[in-house]
Amino acid sequence: MNLGSDEFIAILPGCDKPPLMPQVQPEVYCRPPWQRMMRIHELVGRGRYPNCRSLAEEFEVSTRTAKRDVDFMRCRLNLPLEYDARRNGYYYAEPVEHLPAISITEREMFAMLVAQKAITQYQGTPFHEPLQTAFRKLTGQLDGRQKFTVEGLSEALSFRPFGPEDTDLGAFEVIARALRERRGLRFLYRNFGARKARRRQAHPYHLACINNQWYLFAFDLDRQDLRTFLLTRLRQPEVTAERFVRPPDFDLDKKLHDSFNVYTGRGDYDVVLDFDAWAAELVRGRHWHASQEIRELPGGGIRLRMHLSSLKEADRWVLSWGGHVTVLEPKALAVRVREMALDLTRRYTKGGALRPAGRH
Repeated sequence: MNLGSDEFIAILPGCDKPPLMPQVQPEVYCRPPWQRMMRIHELVGRGRYPNCRSLAEEFEVSTRTAKRDVDFMRCRLNLPLEYDARRNGYYYAEPVEHLPAISITEREMFAMLVAQKAITQYQGTPFHEPLQTAFRKLTGQLDGRQKFTVEGLSEALSFRPFGPEDTDLGAFEVIARALRERRGLRFLYRNFGARKARRRQAHPYHLACINNQWYLFAFDLDRQDLRTFLLTRLRQPEVTAERFVRPPDFDLDKKLHDSFNVYTGRGDYDVVLDFDAWAAELVRGRHWHASQEIRELPGGGIRLRMHLSSLKEADRWVLSWGGHVTVLEPKALAVRVREMALDLTRRYTKGGALRPAGRH
């Protein structure tokens, strides 16, 4: 059932023709139709006798749109909605406990279940409980057969985020408030590898969960530059009285377009990597970067090309593939991987020869 406003019609089968109304200006913003009808159901059920004018004022829509909502509930959802001229409002002629069940396809049901399972990655954040509550409300509208299907699929699907971080819920809520109210933020932040945290002041622009880690993208007032802050290294955030306007040209997707993961740079690197047949089975079919190009090689291997602005995260990723990958370009990446490999060799051969591999 599509409840988009474009699908609504002014005259519905079996309904009286609505009175002619003057032309109205289109709404700049309004609640979704199903949310409006849930509110109408609540008001009617509580005996408030709402009418089209009062509904239009509450929803910030035209009286015509409010009338369409009422007509839809009466004619498409078959609700016993009647108009009381003496009370100047609508009421239920018969008891109605719930709105009719939402009709969804099995594909939509599976997609809804995937969304519910994905909620687990928000555990420990202020989003988790509201998302769980919203999902319970949504599934509460399903009929018995649909609920049974969702419960059955639930046993066959799960999400297991790798290495999810421990989020400071209190700090998260403070940062979320600063973002919501467009206010400045003061906090202590410890840079990677530093022993002490330093006081920072910033205008928070965006909060993002990337690879199970939360990052704050904010304009650092002291450094006059956009910076990235990892939440696990951020402490004692405070919302300031200062208000700010986020630049209209801020675009996180654009900022991270040339980064391998989170960190961006001012470099210009064409990265070319050859993976052997074993690694190709794991690399092939995955979206590693927006600019990636994959070409099949003789023998089952593949060649991966991508364009990056920084090698800061790519070097560790390449090293994680061990001897199954060869860096063709750029030379700077090959040198970094070689130095990291030599450091590992020295570490594991320190104090004597490396023990031969075997069963223990």
